[in-house]
Amino acid sequence: MRILRLPAVSELTGLPRSTLYLYISKGQFPKPVKLGIRSVGWIQEEVDQWLLQKKESRLF
Repeated sequence: MRILRLPAVSELTGLPRSTLYLYISKGQFPKPVKLGIRSVGWIQEEVDQWLLQKKESRLF
């Protein structure tokens, strides 16, 4: 399992921090995992799955 920090998640998704946290609050993006007192990260498999779902749901 690999943990991604915010800059890597933003780069993978193309979304800025504010949009990621908006999606998290609406239940539309995986919640981060607490790594320490002031640090969080995302499980790469969950982010990859979210991206795959977005890809599959797009209209042609």
